[in-house]
Amino acid sequence: MKSIELDSVSKAYGNETVLLDFSLDIEPGERVVLLGPSGCGKTTILRLVAGFIKPDSGSVSLDGQVVSRDKRILVPPQHRKLGMVFQDLALWPHLSVRGNLEFGLRAKGISKNEREAKTQKTLELVGMGGYGHRKPDELSGGQQQRVALARALVLEPKVLLMDEPLSSLDLELNRRLRKELVRLQEKLEITLLYVTHDREEASHIATRTISMEKGRISSN
Repeated sequence: MKSIELDSVSKAYGNETVLLDFSLDIEPGERVVLLGPSGCGKTTILRLVAGFIKPDSGSVSLDGQVVSRDKRILVPPQHRKLGMVFQDLALWPHLSVRGNLEFGLRAKGISKNEREAKTQKTLELVGMGGYGHRKPDELSGGQQQRVALARALVLEPKVLLMDEPLSSLDLELNRRLRKELVRLQEKLEITLLYVTHDREEASHIATRTISMEKGRISSN
């Protein structure tokens, strides 16, 4: 059973077609990187998988279940067992690090004791165990990246979606965090779908790279 399947998916914004009959199968535990310039459809694919947008035609499936098809969302984002790290991280500035992680757990109705245990365990997993009381603006860029990753992982997703999460970091920190990401993905045995325009970054993260250009998609 495939972890992610896009079957003949098309998507347009107004008169601009971004994806046309696009198909992609991803096996459980793969690290697939979508590589290409801005506007080639990489982020659109992530948003289709996440359920933030609908396909104009075609279908999206997760673990063999069709979750979107032909302008319909059949399974909403919160029920797709996904974690997502956005390019701008989207951390809530008014909440502490711990509060950022607990927000999603609280929405799922998880008890206070279990929330606290899961949050602490996940922060330790990403090397941020002693930072739960801090606010995002009290952290470095690399620490904020780790918190964003922890917020996605605390929900125990089967699939992790990442949209150019390291693009704002300097090269040394970028290299360090990409190694950490691969380590965590292998430890947790989750599927990773990652977007970047950086070929070097892709080569160090991916088990498979999908090179994309407008109107042309090739697999390496």
